Amino acid sequence: MAVQKRTYARYTLESIILLGKMIRLGRKQRMMTEHELADRLGIARSTLQRMEKGDPKVEIGLMFEAAALVGIKLFESDEREVRALSARTDDRIAVLPKHVYKTGKKVVDEF
Repeated sequence: MAVQKRTYARYTLESIILLGKMIRLGRKQRMMTEHELADRLGIARSTLQRMEKGDPKVEIGLMFEAAALVGIKLFESDEREVRALSARTDDRIAVLPKHVYKTGKKVVDEF
């Protein structure tokens, strides 16, 4: 049985690569070695190298933690604003239907 390789949209891959580059830039601006940041994250240096190259198989939680450690703000400027944004998103989700059912229409997700 052949294992099918996971494919990602070009936008997704470019965004992951960009985040990896931003993590590398932030690390260097803070004068941190790969070894120092990897130790702070509790990962191998090779995993950090994969992260900085934009490997989509690196856990998103690790990417976000690395971004936070090197000062990259992903959503808002501080924790309070992130919590507020999360609460507003919860409010928006609450007014939508609990379940989404398939319609007969084909979704076109080519960007």
